[in-house]
Amino acid sequence: MELMETMPDTQIANHIGGQMLRSGTSPALNYGEAQSAESRNDFIHKMKICLKELRETNISLKIIKRKPLVKTSEKVDLLLTESNELISIFVKSIATAESNEQK
Repeated sequence: MELMETMPDTQIANHIGGQMLRSGTSPALNYGEAQSAESRNDFIHKMKICLKELRETNISLKIIKRKPLVKTSEKVDLLLTESNELISIFVKSIATAESNEQK
């Protein structure tokens, strides 16, 4: 959210920023839903939604860096690292849940 506040007031920045605001906040909200899943399949489904949104956010960050839509890319690099780490965590969590489902 802080990154988006540093972006210029242009059509592309507003578009990418708005989309990233939605996809960037969605994983936390959907993870809350996953914690209250009604079944293992429901948990896996909600976790996959989180993963999808994380990947979308990751792509948005790459676009912001490549364009560039911010003056310095240091914050973008930190956010890319964090999003990649979260993606890895969610991929592993989903794989574990799917593995446990088959037992």
